[in-house]
Amino acid sequence: MKKTGQSKQSRGSEAKRHRRAFNPEFKREAVRLLEERRALGASVTQVGRELGVRPDILRRWTRELSTTRENGATALNGASPEEELRRLRRELEITRQERDFLKKAAAFFAKESR
Repeated sequence: MKKTGQSKQSRGSEAKRHRRAFNPEFKREAVRLLEERRALGASVTQVGRELGVRPDILRRWTRELSTTRENGATALNGASPEEELRRLRRELEITRQERDFLKKAAAFFAKESR
């Protein structure tokens, strides 16, 4: 009996597709571009082709991003406005402490140089 074609094992390995991973920044930019292009009359399919992403994936990212916005999280880092405010207040307090220390150090060295 003559074998034709490929064995099951080699066909199975070719059938596996590499799953691409997209970072959050790419997803946000893709959704932004999609919204801009849709306003100009382009279809989701056209934008998807340009980006090399399937249209259903673009729709899912759009839905996820709008859900994130509705829940009060920022699109940039996923933090809620309250969390962002706490982070900024902590950062401001540290900056004030550093400023006060530098003022004292400058005054100390000014006295030394006289």
